[in-house]
Amino acid sequence: MVSTPTRSGPGRTRTGKSDPAGRAAGVARASLPSRIRSGISGFWSTLEGSGKSSGGSTYYLILGASLALTAIGIIMVLSASSVEAIAAGESPYSIATKQGMFAGIGIVAMLVLSRVNVVWLKRFAWPSIILAGALLVLVLVIGKRVLGNQNWIEIGGFTFQPSEYAKFALVLWMATVLSVKAKLLDKWTHALIPIVPVSGAIITLIVLGHDLGTSLVVMLIMAAGLFFGGVNLKLFAAAGGVAAAAALILAVTSGNRMCRITSWMGQSCAGASDIGFQSEQGLSALASGGWLGVGLGQSRQKYQWIPEAHNDFIFAVIGEELGLVGTIVVLVLFALLAVAIYRVVSHQEDLFARVLGGSIMAWMLGQAAINMAMVAGLLPVIGVPLPFISYGGSALVMSLCGVGVVLSLARAQMAPAGRSKPRWRLAKTARKRT
Repeated sequence: MVSTPTRSGPGRTRTGKSDPAGRAAGVARASLPSRIRSGISGFWSTLEGSGKSSGGSTYYLILGASLALTAIGIIMVLSASSVEAIAAGESPYSIATKQGMFAGIGIVAMLVLSRVNVVWLKRFAWPSIILAGALLVLVLVIGKRVLGNQNWIEIGGFTFQPSEYAKFALVLWMATVLSVKAKLLDKWTHALIPIVPVSGAIITLIVLGHDLGTSLVVMLIMAAGLFFGGVNLKLFAAAGGVAAAAALILAVTSGNRMCRITSWMGQSCAGASDIGFQSEQGLSALASGGWLGVGLGQSRQKYQWIPEAHNDFIFAVIGEELGLVGTIVVLVLFALLAVAIYRVVSHQEDLFARVLGGSIMAWMLGQAAINMAMVAGLLPVIGVPLPFISYGGSALVMSLCGVGVVLSLARAQMAPAGRSKPRWRLAKTARKRT
């Protein structure tokens, strides 16, 4: 008999013996597309989380990132405000002490809310939005004007900013209303009313106080509520167009805002030659920081070169004192917070919880992105503080309250009954409704 020679292949020699190198090469060639698909699928699986990763680890990731950002904020407020405080004849620790006090109040509120079932918060939705509207009207009557914005109510030496509370109230109210009308959201009248009119009223009251930055953040919150509620994308696009047109009108009808925009575009503005001074000094601070910075507390731009160094432009002081490494740390912490909150939101099957968590995510991360883009010169200066870090008791307390609500949603997933595969797919929902 004549033996038939063995067929040679990627993993076998002509004598029939195994060739590990050839087999590995053949597998690599055959599985490259599948490896790419597997890598993408693995990335989204990691982002969404499953099992334990969507429960305990997500909870502590949100908690840790929020507390780390708050701690960085107190340290940087101390560094950025000490010089101006001394120049004003005050203690260099005065502003940072206030920030630390509000951080303590906010952390206590965060921990309390993290232990509260979010469904129980529904009963406060309408009273909260009514109170927010009343406070915004009150601030126009007796409010304190600072740097052209009338946004604060002063009580016993402390100031309270109702617009920060209005953000939290609007998130809670939208989630409640959309969950009640869940089966009717395919009709545009139920999808947009009363969400758009009430949100528009809140925005109008804030704009009357000359605070365009906060009004833009509230617009973002409104858009996020409609998006996470699964509203028809056509209606969502129409509402977004109206909001963009309103923002454009608000900018065009204000000489100061137009000067900020033209200055950002590199053009001079008659009668306001120093309108871009703050932005220029912020960029100078970022540039002078280098890789590792000039050292904590050693900023030179904070010596009254950067207006509002401890507030809206505190990210510039971080870049100068801690360098590129410091700014990347802040960016990474916000990125971790984004991933962790997305994990929580993506596992929510209840519409109320989904809108609540998604709107809070858009509020905090959208505002952070706007602030950092503003300091880096990518956007005009519009006066939006950096969440958890910029000085401001009202903003810090309400941001930590928002984190507490998300922590409550994450705690629900830590229980065995709450561990479920993510079934939320907005795109599919939108296609079914269209």
